Amino acid sequence: MTPTLPTPRTPDPADAPPLGWGIIAPGNIASGMAHALRTHTRQRLVACGSRSLERAQRFADEFGVERAYDSYEALVADADVDIVYVASPHSGHREQALLAIEAGKHVLIEKSFTRNAAEAREVSDAARAAKVACLEAMWPRFLPRFDIVRQLLADGTLGPIETVIADHGQPLSADRVPRLHDPELAGGALLDLGIYPVSFAFFALGTPARVHASGTLTESGVDRQVSMVFEHEPSGPSDAGASPSVVSDAGAHALLSTTLAARTPASASIAGTRARIELDKFYHPGAVRLVTSDGEIAESAPPAIRDSEGLCFEAVHLAQLVADGATESPLLGLDETVAIMATLDDIRAQVGVRYPGE
Repeated sequence: MTPTLPTPRTPDPADAPPLGWGIIAPGNIASGMAHALRTHTRQRLVACGSRSLERAQRFADEFGVERAYDSYEALVADADVDIVYVASPHSGHREQALLAIEAGKHVLIEKSFTRNAAEAREVSDAARAAKVACLEAMWPRFLPRFDIVRQLLADGTLGPIETVIADHGQPLSADRVPRLHDPELAGGALLDLGIYPVSFAFFALGTPARVHASGTLTESGVDRQVSMVFEHEPSGPSDAGASPSVVSDAGAHALLSTTLAARTPASASIAGTRARIELDKFYHPGAVRLVTSDGEIAESAPPAIRDSEGLCFEAVHLAQLVADGATESPLLGLDETVAIMATLDDIRAQVGVRYPGE
């Protein structure tokens, strides 16, 4: 009998209440977000800020942003800005997030949330103290396909989980993307690319009991390639994880990898005793494929919102939280974000990467 897949419960992005957005650091990811918000939501692009007014104005003109500022301080002081999207390299996230939080703004902070767990705790503590909403922009968590997976895990369709596999590698040379090879900017594969498979493993299994990592470094001393094995106890996810899945009696492993030197499949799977889930280009909008132990296959329909336009889902999720008076997401809470950063710290220590000033 062909299995069936649940319907995603993800709200239509256009239904979220419109709030005023300020964008810090108008680079590539900010461009994707601005386009997604303009195309699929009713959110207002109130302001953008850069250290260069010319750059900020160019971004504002391209995406219909109401005001451009030449400082982040001016942006967070704008009374019409409800939410600040921190789109800078992760080396700047702590400082810029705290600036926005101190101004009473809600914050959506690009992944990785910060450079390390200590900074992540500082930001999350500040947000809680200020009673503002704070969310890591791990966009796959909020896509419709992930809600299908969430339901399959919750209803036990896969059976007890044995193995999670995920990878993410892209050929990002120093000539092409200099910041990823710069220790001062917290470069390397792990915090930019590897965080996707790491977060996926947390989504499926919760916080690991043990982490094993091996890697190679670039000439500049950041991680070039990292391979990871997460061990999970039979008792299942910890309180820090968001997964409702059940780990098998023998425990479960997550097998994860990342690299700056090659384009890998960027696929992910969750295998249980009764069935497995397969996700192609798992961190983007896409279909969900369910394969039973008998070889029966079911696949969800292609998504209506594709590619980077899927960034709108995380933004409107935060907008709805703010409108509802909530400060943390049930899909990715701050405790889990900090736990992920602590795991990344552990991995970097095993590989031998330490950023200046740590």
